[in-house]
Amino acid sequence: MSFFYWLALLIVVALAVFSIQNSTAPPVVVRFLVWQFETSLIYTLLGSVGAGILLTLFFWMPRAIRSSIRMRDLRKQKENLEAVLQSKGPPAPEGGTPQS
Repeated sequence: MSFFYWLALLIVVALAVFSIQNSTAPPVVVRFLVWQFETSLIYTLLGSVGAGILLTLFFWMPRAIRSSIRMRDLRKQKENLEAVLQSKGPPAPEGGTPQS
């Protein structure tokens, strides 16, 4: 998990350096379907990274929720099986005792 934190930190630092180096860039015209607006390159970059993060979270959250529910169900099933094993008592010896 710490790998992802380091990766996120690296991306943020790279984004900050890129933004600072391009702070004097001329405005950028963004066109989407019928909309058109002019904005700074920094805002365009930050907006696209933010949109990417939101889309990733949008597709990741249902999977994480399903996984969490499955883990909870498996833990309950494990506890039930352990309770059944506890109630049966210790297992009989495999070799058994010879009867005469």
